[in-house]
Amino acid sequence: MPSLLTVRAETFPIRGTFRISRGAKTEAHVVVAEVTDGAATGRGECVPYARYGETVAGVVADLEALAPAVAAGLTRADLQRLLPPGAARNALDCALWDLEAKRTGIPAWRLAGLAAAPGPLATAFTLSVDTPEAMAAAARAAAHCPLLKLKLTGEGDLDRVAAVRENAPHARLIADANEGWSLEQLDRYAPALASLGVELLEQPLPAGRDADLAGYQCPIPLGADESVHGLDSLGALVGRYQVANIKLDKTGGLTEALALKAACEAAGLRVMVGCMVATSLSMAPAHLLAQGAAFVDLDGPLLLARDRMPGLRYEGATADPPSPVLWG
Repeated sequence: MPSLLTVRAETFPIRGTFRISRGAKTEAHVVVAEVTDGAATGRGECVPYARYGETVAGVVADLEALAPAVAAGLTRADLQRLLPPGAARNALDCALWDLEAKRTGIPAWRLAGLAAAPGPLATAFTLSVDTPEAMAAAARAAAHCPLLKLKLTGEGDLDRVAAVRENAPHARLIADANEGWSLEQLDRYAPALASLGVELLEQPLPAGRDADLAGYQCPIPLGADESVHGLDSLGALVGRYQVANIKLDKTGGLTEALALKAACEAAGLRVMVGCMVATSLSMAPAHLLAQGAAFVDLDGPLLLARDRMPGLRYEGATADPPSPVLWG
């Protein structure tokens, strides 16, 4: 029988408030694509992101428009040509991976060509940007996590990082400015952050200002995030960043993410695999991608008040591989 595509929007409450330099939110809005052939069903989840001009309604409409193509036997290769990198393509691409795994009985990691089954991954745990006092309290509560990711915003960031370091003295630290700094602030902050033990600084400057970092001598490795999308974004990163943060919602799914990871490593860039605030269904294919990555940031479900069930199993900040019931 022809494959049937169904699309739905879902909302999950966030534990407290998640704040970055661009704003705050208390809910995670996701879109789920399901493809069934009558015998098996594959699922994928995405997060429409306003920063990239996406809306829930727009992503739902883009996916629903592909229902005839899915019924006619749409493949992952076809999908790469029909939709650009972004949230909509991610949800359907991951659903097609899941469908193939369930239809064939071959796990997604084998379909992807991995040499071994995925193992557990230690993920960063994110602290929202807040006052130094609030971030200090959050750091005390999360001091058991081996890797903390600190959201920053501009003025006052050194006080924020110092407060976290004092209250989580044994944790490794990475920092994410989410495009919130100027080059002058980068010059001013980077040496102090290095002295506080920060191991990676993500996206200090706005995307589009990557050329300002050509040949820049920073005491901390610089990571590209908002500047990384699909394969065609790679050329602007080399010689400017040392790490690329690959997210499935930016690449448009696991298919291009796997290719981008290989291309980054061939170009001498270390890879970070990140996520939006979303459920375990978003993390599951990213968990496969993150095997062997230099940095893993797949804590989305840990930031939610509730996850979908069944979800990934987390022991502290270590995520087990997804069960086939969840994905893949």
